[in-house]
Amino acid sequence: MEDKSGAEYWRRNVKLVLTLLVIWFVVSYGCGILFVDALNTISIAGFQLGFWFAQQGSIYVFVALIFVYVRQMNKLDREFNVQEDE
Repeated sequence: MEDKSGAEYWRRNVKLVLTLLVIWFVVSYGCGILFVDALNTISIAGFQLGFWFAQQGSIYVFVALIFVYVRQMNKLDREFNVQEDE
């Protein structure tokens, strides 16, 4: 790491992880349990949205979060010059 400190790298890494965990929590617990009644008033292709989030939507969001994490960490690694050789 050149002029930026390792503490800054880890601070931003932890911030990214916490942000993604909050999204994960809202989607899995919020959309699948807490907001299910409100979401079930919306129907897409014959399925209630709350049911869809509980059964499939959360999984799609989780996979998307993995790709977002990888992309953002690669960007952060390049910014702090700690990337692995490609």
